[in-house]
Amino acid sequence: MNIRKNLMMATAALLISLSAVAAEAQVVVRIGPPPPAPVEVVPAPRPGYVWVPGYHRWDGRRYVWVPGAYRYPPRPRAVWVPGAWRYERGGHVWHRGYWR
Repeated sequence: MNIRKNLMMATAALLISLSAVAAEAQVVVRIGPPPPAPVEVVPAPRPGYVWVPGYHRWDGRRYVWVPGAYRYPPRPRAVWVPGAWRYERGGHVWHRGYWR
């Protein structure tokens, strides 16, 4: 019974580590992204929120627009660095935005 429990725990750990690797995998898209969408103007819900602009996401067949949203910074004076499509490895690769 102890061996079975250890096997189940090892399998669970492997699945979790594989899902983490898959989450960080980058897809190379051979078709360049369309130009950015028109400027989105939305009033801030409350003071202190930061506008995180929208972006084009690749859904496996085409680019789909993901609208921007207001986000509360994780710490004081944090700055949002927007994501960007960059040409590398023979195609376009999305680099996610992040708080700096």
